[in-house]
Amino acid sequence: MFELLSFGDAGWGDEMLRGLAITVQLAAVTLPVGLILGFLAAYASLSHARPLRFIGYSYTTIMRGLPEILTLFVVYYGVGLLLNALALWWNPESRGIDFSPFAAGVIALGMVFGAFAGEVIRGAFNSLDLGQAEAGRAIGMTKIQIFRRIQLPQLWRFALPGLGNLWINMLKDTALVSVIALNDLMRMTKVAVGVTKQPFTFYLTVCLIYWAMCLASEFVLAWMERRANRGIRRA
Repeated sequence: MFELLSFGDAGWGDEMLRGLAITVQLAAVTLPVGLILGFLAAYASLSHARPLRFIGYSYTTIMRGLPEILTLFVVYYGVGLLLNALALWWNPESRGIDFSPFAAGVIALGMVFGAFAGEVIRGAFNSLDLGQAEAGRAIGMTKIQIFRRIQLPQLWRFALPGLGNLWINMLKDTALVSVIALNDLMRMTKVAVGVTKQPFTFYLTVCLIYWAMCLASEFVLAWMERRANRGIRRA
């Protein structure tokens, strides 16, 4: 067992380590994309303009209702077809464009994360005391100053537990990207299993790796929650 997981020509440790690096990179790049989409979705859902509310609610409803792997397939093949159609329209002699599986994974997982994050952020925003914003306007603060100094710190505190759960789910969902030929941890594990015919050894190892990443994330999230709640008196 340990020989199969060793580094060098005798084992698959190097390949799995490179796959782990791609998995971590994918999750790290997807997080800010998803957060931006989440804030935009929450802003649209809370807007007084009916078209923006329709867009916000439609986005979160549709994306939360689709399986993640189906969203991944639609983005990977749909955007690929669109890019090739545009390339041929711009240059009929073009050989086409290869759409990156990494980019497809970031877009698909970011869209799913953003839909759920939008609902979390919207709920957190509805939990704010409107009187505080009115007090800020009364002393001459601008909307940006009210959001940055009064609303955002509290919004972050209310939304952090939900966003933390979404991060852990997204970290595990990165395994889905292996189906579009991205050489992440899960795909390299499948390759190792196909060559060695030792599925239990490699899949158990990957289970432990994902569990370790989620456990480390929980420790970091717990520290962030304690920091966000510092100075808050418990009832």
